[in-house]
Amino acid sequence: MKVEGLKYIIWAKDMARAAGFYRGVFDGECIRENEVVTEFRIAGSTVGIHCGGESERTWTGMAFQVADLFEGCALVKAHGGQVLREPVDTPEEPAHLAMCVDSEGNEIMLTKARHR
Repeated sequence: MKVEGLKYIIWAKDMARAAGFYRGVFDGECIRENEVVTEFRIAGSTVGIHCGGESERTWTGMAFQVADLFEGCALVKAHGGQVLREPVDTPEEPAHLAMCVDSEGNEIMLTKARHR
C-alpha cells in the first residue's frame, strides 16, 4: 500500500484557543479550517485539531524537534500551555527534552537533536 500522508489528530475544547497555540508556538500553516476541524502543516506533517474535547490531560506521543528548547518552552507558556518538565543542561550533555501540555490538555514533548 502506498501511504499518501500522515496526520495526527488531537482534541480541543476551544478550537480558536488550540489553533492559536499551534500557530503561535510552532508557526503552523493552516491548511484547513471549519467549525469541526482545523489542520496545520508543521515541519511537513499534519496536525488535525478536532472539536469536542474536554480539556482532559491526554498523552499524545507527539514530539516536536526544535532548535532552542528554552525558547520553545517560553512560547508554550506564552500561548496558554504549560511546561511540566523544564529542559535542564547537565555536565554530560545539553538539555534535549521538555515535557509540555498544550492549551487543551494534550501532552507533547519538545526535543532538541543530540550531537555527539
